[in-house]
Amino acid sequence: MSQTSPDVAVIRMYAPREQIYAREARGRFASWRWLCVWLTQAVFYGLPWLHWNGRQAVLFDLGARKFYLWGLVLWPQDLIYLAALLIVCALSLFLFTAVAGRVWCGFACPQTVYTEIFMWIERQFEGERSARIRLDRQPWGYTKLARKGGKHLAWLLFALWTGFTFVAYFTPLPTLAASTLSFALGPWESFWVLFYSLATYGNAGWMREQVCRYMCPYARFQSSMFDQDTLIVSYDARRGEPRAPLGKQAQAGKAMAAAASAQAGGGCIDCSLCVQVCPTGIDIRNGLQYDCISCAACVDACDSVMDKIGAPRGLVAFTTSRAVQQQLAPQSLASRLLRPRVLVYVALLALITAALGWTMLHRSPLKLDVIRDRGVMAREVEQGQIENSFRLQLMHVEEQTRRYRISVHGLEGLTLTSPAEVRLEPASTRFVPVTVRLAAGQGQPGANRISFRLVAIDADGAPVQVEEKAMFFIPRS
Repeated sequence: MSQTSPDVAVIRMYAPREQIYAREARGRFASWRWLCVWLTQAVFYGLPWLHWNGRQAVLFDLGARKFYLWGLVLWPQDLIYLAALLIVCALSLFLFTAVAGRVWCGFACPQTVYTEIFMWIERQFEGERSARIRLDRQPWGYTKLARKGGKHLAWLLFALWTGFTFVAYFTPLPTLAASTLSFALGPWESFWVLFYSLATYGNAGWMREQVCRYMCPYARFQSSMFDQDTLIVSYDARRGEPRAPLGKQAQAGKAMAAAASAQAGGGCIDCSLCVQVCPTGIDIRNGLQYDCISCAACVDACDSVMDKIGAPRGLVAFTTSRAVQQQLAPQSLASRLLRPRVLVYVALLALITAALGWTMLHRSPLKLDVIRDRGVMAREVEQGQIENSFRLQLMHVEEQTRRYRISVHGLEGLTLTSPAEVRLEPASTRFVPVTVRLAAGQGQPGANRISFRLVAIDADGAPVQVEEKAMFFIPRS
């Protein structure tokens, strides 16, 4: 058995995770981040409780194949609207990235939002950064078990509430709550509540920065949308280097220390607070890294240190590469905001959003599909008339009862032998069998183009009608 040569280097493809004890950051960006947390969670947890026309305002009823969005009812045939909405979201993400880097990741991404909430819960049970480090180094005992157990119990309860809310978008909230309280929850509801709860608990409680580093694809390609005028979290190396900690004399005279440090060219006092507050554990002083989620916690930490030592803010700042390299004033950043790339994104986003809005406003409240009776293509009946049978699928998207009149057009002598009026319930689908006859001697042998028309009898305001083409077959002699 041969031994490994001492000159052979072992390269590990996956580095073991180092526990990150993020310090709480306070400042203007932390306030903005918590505002985003409150806004996003108010929307997520609050929407299932809102009602519209006697039903849940936002409900994705997969069983009935209907999506309810306030007064809008969408069917599977309306998939084009979902595709347009996804395109709008993608273009919005590209626009935000071109302007302000990974600002979505740092302030509104669900992974960031829930990690922020879970870290807040963790601080309530285990204390600040130094206290958490000491607690993890202590042997297991009653105090450690109580703190750790209480934290995980709170995490699990919050995760279960999150999973329950997620499923409430697909099962009406009163029904879901009643089934949960009576322990009669269905298998699919139970699976998704537990699955989403465990995903939230695992991602925000345990994996945290690992999701941003290894699982999120956005971290890998977001740099392709950056340019020198994209706002990113940057460290001003010209001002900060060489790094030098403040001595006792410098701490006694802050203003004198700041002036001396500025003359020496080293504004960074190497306090490492920018590293301690980083949720992904990176050192922003080493340059832009794909791990950076642009949460700007390091900006708040560095600004607070600069305030304490009497030095100007901005050593770590939300700025652009061009501004750092050319030492541009903050006012000059706005002049580079409306650059060609940004204008293209804005134009595309405005065009698609306007088209989607116009289409939704002029959307017909009725959809009609014509299905032929495959059993009998055509047959001859009394007096030489030719008869074809169809099934009309009527989809009524309005949330009020309507009556419609059915008529057929396209050939001389066409008559409708089935009832010509139909009543449709709110947001319903109905199949109506119809029989169409053609007088003898009319039309050409083979396929003849006809059309079915539905007109609302009791429509208020503009007439509501829809027309769909079909084929009427005449047997060849």
